[in-house]
Amino acid sequence: MSADPRTGVLAEPPAEAVAPLIRGVAVLEALTGAGGTLSASALERRTGLARSTVDRITATLARMGHVRLDGRDAVLTPRVMELGNAYLAALRLPALLDAHADALADELDESVSLAVADGDGIRFIHQATRRRAMSVSFRIGDLLPAERTAPGPLFAAGWTETEWRTWRARRAADPTDAGFPAVPPRGPDGADDFAARADRAREDGWALDDQLIEPGLVAVSVPVRDPATGRPACVASVVSHTSRHTAADLRDTLLPRLRRAVTAMEQELREAHPPEPGPPPSGLAGWTTASKHELGRDFVESLARGLTVLTAFGEGRSALTLTDVAKATGLPRATARRALITYEHLGLVTARDRTFALTPRVLSLGYPPLSRTTLSRLAAPHLRALADRLHEPTALAIPVPGTTPVEIQYIAVAATSRVLTVDITVGTRLPAAHTALGRALLTPDDPPGYALADEELESGLRSIAVPVRDRTGRPVAALNVATHAARRTLEDCVTDFLPALHATAADIQTDLHTAARFTHVPLS
Repeated sequence: MSADPRTGVLAEPPAEAVAPLIRGVAVLEALTGAGGTLSASALERRTGLARSTVDRITATLARMGHVRLDGRDAVLTPRVMELGNAYLAALRLPALLDAHADALADELDESVSLAVADGDGIRFIHQATRRRAMSVSFRIGDLLPAERTAPGPLFAAGWTETEWRTWRARRAADPTDAGFPAVPPRGPDGADDFAARADRAREDGWALDDQLIEPGLVAVSVPVRDPATGRPACVASVVSHTSRHTAADLRDTLLPRLRRAVTAMEQELREAHPPEPGPPPSGLAGWTTASKHELGRDFVESLARGLTVLTAFGEGRSALTLTDVAKATGLPRATARRALITYEHLGLVTARDRTFALTPRVLSLGYPPLSRTTLSRLAAPHLRALADRLHEPTALAIPVPGTTPVEIQYIAVAATSRVLTVDITVGTRLPAAHTALGRALLTPDDPPGYALADEELESGLRSIAVPVRDRTGRPVAALNVATHAARRTLEDCVTDFLPALHATAADIQTDLHTAARFTHVPLS
């Protein structure tokens, strides 16, 4: 059986549900709620699963690239964001509206968010935050109780009586909002006027959060309406704190500008052309079969196949029939059907008129803790693996804007245990022209595809570097391996290091491209 994480209520799964898939989702949600890292024993306690089951599930997730096994810990990796990316691509709202939200944040110098309804809660699909000492820390995918937010009343204004009963039952079952880890616990008097706030929001067309989530946090929200239905497709909010604006000040000074931005967003939705379906995933069913043959019982094939079903959805593929899903994944119809039944039971998929669609709850599968990652953080395990493989130190560097001559700055390093080794720390800045890292950034399209530096920065130091590119193909960083001249010639550096360097750069780029599809990934 599975339990609603917000109410703790157990629901008996359908007879055709895939039990390993239910357990795998529970592990991913437990890791998400813990910030992305848990030991095997902690996963046992949080999920109630046996240790052997936890081990098999994490081994399968590691094989899929969704987690990394680090000693006793399972750690979520950027590749798990492919699941949430499938939902966001199918939704289309972030791709259509995020530029408007970002422009508003720049204009107001305040944080701006977009949120959708998720049951009796709201879930963020875009965040344009200000980098300040005191700033809003919500992440894409975070779930908040509707009654403690500004978007909540705007969604609740259209609730049916059944939805209100569900909300009241959840409030009674979870009086402190323990099922919403993104917000502090609720006090005994919190949000008892929610129905009245929903009525006001229906009349006014906007709503306020006057420190309902925590003292000092204020927000004003306006719905972005679907041109086809007139219902809120999402809600745009401006979020600040009381040292900058009171709630009344937000209403009086920033609400008009928010409304203008929402008008532009709604115009964007009206003029948007139907998307061309992107290519569905390919070869997944064959890959899971091959993995099962290789790993044996440690690979839970039904879990891996079930998770591939989520990636069948995407841009231009927001509503799929069972036949569509089976064709996209290469899975038998019976396998795809059981996975969809399981996801409907878990609230990750809705079914209507013989078609299926993902729900915002898919974002609970690893997205929030990774939506605030940085390039240095996602590259670190790859650098460590490269250094261990080559027994030489590795580093990642970025260009320093506005420097003349151009400088680079080290943002991630992985050392080795050699007696004679390179010792350059994170934050070090060096002239780009005298380093392989700098040359790989300055001339990334040289025919060799790499750059060498031979004892230019320091006697005895040799280095080879390759560029790391963002989703547009622009070089944003460079990766290197360094050695002593007595250990390898320049020809040895090319022969011994370059293939591994290229492979590691490709792995970093894959993670960067996945993480940056719907989020902003700072370089450091």
